[in-house]
Parts: sequence; structure tokens; C-alpha cells
Amino acid sequence: MRILRQLDSPLDGLLRRAAARAGDRPAVTAEGGSTTFEALDREADRVAHWINGALRRADSAVVVACALDAAFPALYFGAVRSGRLLALLDPAAGPAAARELCTASGAEVAFVPGSLAELLSAEARAGRLPCLHAIVVTDGDNDGVAAPLADALSAVPGTPFDTPVGDLDAVACVQLVPHPAAGLREVRLSHRNLLANAAQIAVAHHLDPASVVVNQMPAYHPALLGAAVHAGAEQVLVSDPDPCAGITVSRSRQATHYYGLSTRLARLAEDERLADHRTVLPGGHLRAVLSAGVALEPVVARRLGDTLRVPVLQGYGVGGLSALSHVQPPGARPERGAVGVPLPGTECRVVDPVTRVPAPVWSDGEVEIRGPQVPSGRADGWLATGDVGYLDLDDQLHLVPRSGSPFACGDTVVAPGVVERVLRQDPRVADCAVADVPDPVTGSSVWAGVVLREAVRDVPGILDTVAECANAQLGPGEQIRRLEALETLPRRIGAKPVPRMLVRQYLTAA
Repeated sequence: MRILRQLDSPLDGLLRRAAARAGDRPAVTAEGGSTTFEALDREADRVAHWINGALRRADSAVVVACALDAAFPALYFGAVRSGRLLALLDPAAGPAAARELCTASGAEVAFVPGSLAELLSAEARAGRLPCLHAIVVTDGDNDGVAAPLADALSAVPGTPFDTPVGDLDAVACVQLVPHPAAGLREVRLSHRNLLANAAQIAVAHHLDPASVVVNQMPAYHPALLGAAVHAGAEQVLVSDPDPCAGITVSRSRQATHYYGLSTRLARLAEDERLADHRTVLPGGHLRAVLSAGVALEPVVARRLGDTLRVPVLQGYGVGGLSALSHVQPPGARPERGAVGVPLPGTECRVVDPVTRVPAPVWSDGEVEIRGPQVPSGRADGWLATGDVGYLDLDDQLHLVPRSGSPFACGDTVVAPGVVERVLRQDPRVADCAVADVPDPVTGSSVWAGVVLREAVRDVPGILDTVAECANAQLGPGEQIRRLEALETLPRRIGAKPVPRMLVRQYLTAA
């Protein structure tokens, strides 16, 4: 096994080192062309200079949307290089999640696509984001609500910016990620966490300077970005949501790795264009297809792997890919719920949720992880994930779906707790539960059952009003499609509601 070494420089040192070693090699390739490691490093310097001059308070943060575009890598490393806290925002976030992240981090500046710029601008004008004073648009979708990125950086020098970060255990970035019990959990990752995870993923995925990584995810996952830069690998971004487009690009670019969303890969496995070879197969250079999002069904993974003639592998981490902890090794047999073995230097155990005593092999319990990439949890280093799973004899982790588990709605992974959190903020709602129901277009859609407060139960159109208010705070993929009034929410003793049972009752009644 290759030796995993800790790095002794801040996170932005990954990019500085890649620029010094292979400055003229392409780092990121998108529709507009390629950017070399040296050019990306210079752009990160300009971003750091601009942030340093724009922020007024030493404890303020910079919000950057993780959009899958050529601008994100420079913004990510530039914000980290500036020494300010980086707050990472899901590009599909709704007003509630965006407002919560900006408020929790004390953000003064936001780099976001045009759609999010309009949202944040409206929140700031309404006085709900008093600290936010500068919004920069990172794409061409701009109606004058904010400054375009090119204009903001036009007068900024490209001279090297020396990061003021001296402590690798200082927090580099913060994210709000879905959590089965809490709805949203704040994850604060240090430079050391992110450096370690970049090296771990590079080792586990066998990335090297000869690798070409095709990324067709809806969002740019920082862990995958860091791993590619650590390895000196080229990243090719595919914004077209059609999964066949990603396979075509993989063929033309002679890609060695392909990262895709599980729901898109499931559609790809059923696509007639792939079956009758109207879409050209990726060729002999491709080593693995790596799936993210909700778990891919084993039969789908096997069928797709047989068609593409490469292994289709899954992974697991805190908040999706915020801090990757597990990956399926090449040659692993797809099994329901299986997400792989721990990355180098990582430990995993399953414990009784009450006593916290480690559970035997094959026994269900709460998943806990510990390792250099894992954000601080308890004093002993173990982080309780909130997920339920079990370990097999090969130390492979299997996740067990339960109430509150995320589900796929089209290309969006919906966390029921996030929708419930918004519903509970409505003073007319006493209690609620959220689950998925079948949808002919998106595969699943959001169903919600609410217990209304007695004073408003007989108000005409109350359910439509509650749904409208909640949807105004949710992202496009989180929209409530069906809302049902309930008398009460049945619960197991000491547990959450049982929304699956409620959904069955609802569908039977319908």
C-alpha cells in the first residue's frame, strides 16, 4: 500500500505545490477551455487579494457556492489562502439554508451563481442578512443585482499572496450538511482534515499525474477537488445533466475516472442509447465509475459495470462527500447498502445508540468514524454520524435506510429533516413528518404530513398556504408536492415519527 503522509502546509499549499511541479499541465477543463495549474494558482492569488481588501472584520466569512464550473477551484483555494473562514453553499440551496449558513458564519461576501445572487440580494434588502455587503456573480446569469466575477477581479494584482494561516488545526471551511436526526448539521473542517482527505482519496482512487477525471456531478465536491489537485490530475467538468454526455466526454478525453450522481447513473443503466451503442463506450482508459448521492441499487451497479466494462463503486462520508471516510475497492461485489471499507488511516465502528457500546459484526447500530479527515467530535475523536448501519466480516460498512434517510428527487438528494425544519418554523404547524412518494417524472417527490394547531385547523385553504410558505424557503428539488393534514404523528417509544407508515396510509386512502 502507498504510504499516506501528512502535509505540513495549509490547504492552499496543495495548489501552490501543483503549480510548482506541473504548472503548464491542465488542471481544470470546461466548455470554455482549459486552465493550467499555474494559471489557477495565480487566479487564487487574485481572489485572496480581493477578499483581503473586501472584508471589514477579522472574524467574518466568505460564502462560495459549490457550483460545477471553472470558477470554483480558484474561489475555493483563494478563499482558503486569504485566511478567512470559507462557508460552502450548495448551489441548489433554498432561501432558508442560504440564510442559515450566512448567519451562522457571519458572512460579509458571497461568490454565487446568478440565481443565488438574486436570492441573497433579496434576503439582504429585507434586513435578514445584515453582515452581507458584497455579492459577486460567478456565471453569466446576472440581472444587475451583483458584480460579475471578471469585473470584481479586473483591477486585482496577480502577485503571490502569502497566506496568514499558521495553524493546520484552524478551521478552514464550514458547511451545513443533512443529518438524519438534526435536519442540518454544521461541519467545520480544519486545514489538516482537508489535507488528509485529499491524500486519502488520491490513494484510494489511484489518482496520479496521468489521471484524467471527468466530473458530472450537480455540485463541485471540495473533497474530490482537493484529491485531484493533490495528485496533479486533470479535471474535466461536464455540466450537461444527460449522463450519456459524460460517457461521451470520457471517451474523447481518454478519462481514467468518472464521478457521477447515482440517480443519473441509474438512468444511464436503462438508457437505450447505451444498450444499442449509439453512445460510444468510454474505452480502455477508464478505470472506475464512482457514484455519489443515495445508494445505487446493486443490480443497477452490476448491469452498468458490465456494459461499461469497468467497476462501478460507491463511497460514504460525513454529509455526502464533505469528508469522505469509505470507498468500495475495485473488484468489490455490489451489495445493497454497501458503501465500502475505511480509507487509509480511518476507523469505523457501529455502536448501540443508547449505551454507545460497540455492536457485534452484522448487528445494526449508529455509525461512528474516526480519522485525520474527520471533524472533531467527542474527546476520544469518534464522530457520531447519525446514520444506521452494520459491519460485515470484511470490515465493509453497510447502511440501513430508516425514517429520515435522504432520498433522491431527480438530481437532488433530499434530506427529510431539512424540509421538516422549515415546516416547524411555521407557527401554524405543531408537528410534521416528511418522506418520499413515487413520482413518474423524478422517481420520488416530497410528501409531508402536518399536525396543524387547533386554532387554524378549520381555516379554508390552510394546507395550500402552509405548503406555499414552506416551498418559498426550500430549494427546487425539496419542494413539497403533497401535503396531508394529520390528527397526530404515531411514534415508536423514544423515537422519531414513522413517516413510511403514514405515507402508506395516505396512498391507501388516496
